Amino acid sequence: MTPGSNLPLSAVRVAVDVTAPVRLDVSGLLLAADGKVRSDDDFVFYNQPSAPGVTHSAAAAGGDTITVDTAAVPEAIDKIVVTASLDTPGATFAGTEPTGTVRNADDGSVLASFTPPRLGTETALVVVEIYRRGGAWKVRAVGQGYANGLAGIATDFGVSVEEPAAPAAAPQTPPAPSAPAAPWGPPTGAPAPVAPPPAAAPAAPAPAPPAPAPGSGKVNLDKGRVSLQKNQTVSLVKGGRPVLSSVRMGLGWEPAFQGRSIDLDASVIAYGPDRKKVDNCFFGKLMILGGAIQHSGDNLTGEGAGDDEAITVHLGGLPPEVTGLVFVVNSFSGQKFSDVAKAYCRLLDAQSGEELVRFDLTHAEPRTGVMMAKLIRQFSGEWEMTALGEFVDARTVRGMTKPAAQAL
Repeated sequence: MTPGSNLPLSAVRVAVDVTAPVRLDVSGLLLAADGKVRSDDDFVFYNQPSAPGVTHSAAAAGGDTITVDTAAVPEAIDKIVVTASLDTPGATFAGTEPTGTVRNADDGSVLASFTPPRLGTETALVVVEIYRRGGAWKVRAVGQGYANGLAGIATDFGVSVEEPAAPAAAPQTPPAPSAPAAPWGPPTGAPAPVAPPPAAAPAAPAPAPPAPAPGSGKVNLDKGRVSLQKNQTVSLVKGGRPVLSSVRMGLGWEPAFQGRSIDLDASVIAYGPDRKKVDNCFFGKLMILGGAIQHSGDNLTGEGAGDDEAITVHLGGLPPEVTGLVFVVNSFSGQKFSDVAKAYCRLLDAQSGEELVRFDLTHAEPRTGVMMAKLIRQFSGEWEMTALGEFVDARTVRGMTKPAAQAL
């Protein structure tokens, strides 16, 4: 399977084995229609090995198994998410390729297999999900990574995580995500239940930069505008809820050498869950997907000083088969990006014009194409933007289709 692909389940009872060359902690979360657990009882792991229709079993080495009896899963549960985190503190998935294998739990036959690609600073993953669709059950390959461990996954899905006491030493700046409390460490004695939240609210943190240091995980819009660095991700939610229905991506650049104009073209490529191109929007095709994506036109200055071209995306109008968008810029005339200065992209609320996210490309390469950013629809329904800044040799949007697919 590839990220985002899905298959119907031909067995009522399925076992999901997650294995790797290193020790993994494997968990399952039972999610309701709102994408959250109903309570901490819906979190299945080695210290809490069962919930209605879902069980955890430990393997001798490498990884564990989550077994789902779809006939016994409560009607209120829409999906079961299978996750994996590294057992060694501070370790990342860089160089480690975990594999999720879905088997018929009764006869052991393999139904599907998925290995998430291009892992790096992630310390925890959503590997696959078992979900209902039209009265039947299916499996979807996910491969979504988190840089703040299993605690990041757990809190995203509504599990209460007890934060450890703050150390005496001053924290790094910006603060790193807190490590999870006892339930996710190696078992050392009696089973520990998932802890309830602290009785008192923690003190308000000191102001921090809007984006974390590279590798410290995704951020959201709670603190206002976010300035991204390469490979950083921002979730387009505020206060736990999506805040946008339409966004505008403004792209701008200036010639690095005074007096020499540079004509660049901004485009967006829409992809499905199998990374196959659905359509692309550029100066020669200003509207696609029934008007859900619109281009401002070649060299037309958008709202706000500096934008050379702008692309508006009505997120709510995108068809379900569109799960990823990659924003690219090309030099049709063949001039290299090393001749370009101050290239940037910024994401704005299309209705209010408020700038939400900015990515300034400070280091250019002598190539003719660059992937600036991608927007990915999460299986929870929200969208995330990741700054890319990846250069390729391509002078047209057509030449960007394959490398952009690989960047998803």
